[in-house]
Amino acid sequence: MPRLVGRSEEARIGAARADIKGNLSLALRLYEVDNGRYPTSEQGLAALMSKPTSPPVPENWKGSYIEQEPLDPWKHPYVYRYPGTHPPRDYDLLSLGPDGKESGDDITNWQ
Repeated sequence: MPRLVGRSEEARIGAARADIKGNLSLALRLYEVDNGRYPTSEQGLAALMSKPTSPPVPENWKGSYIEQEPLDPWKHPYVYRYPGTHPPRDYDLLSLGPDGKESGDDITNWQ
């Protein structure tokens, strides 16, 4: 009998890492290239789906940069902060992991 215990959780962790280090990071980078800056913390990742109306309003917004609200594999919104507090990253991007709160099981763009 194959050993499957823990595999689904490993798959979720891998999917969150792929979103953080790939899909969302690429979308944020494209936003930054088009607009000369990343979205603010207040604008959040929603700025990747629709043009922000709060300052600073991006004049060269060419989105949508993503197609749907970014939820991690546990159905929690990803946490985005700009400016970030973990150099050399410009922004902090993380999944709260299985427990849905900031703790040791978080998946981040700085680890």
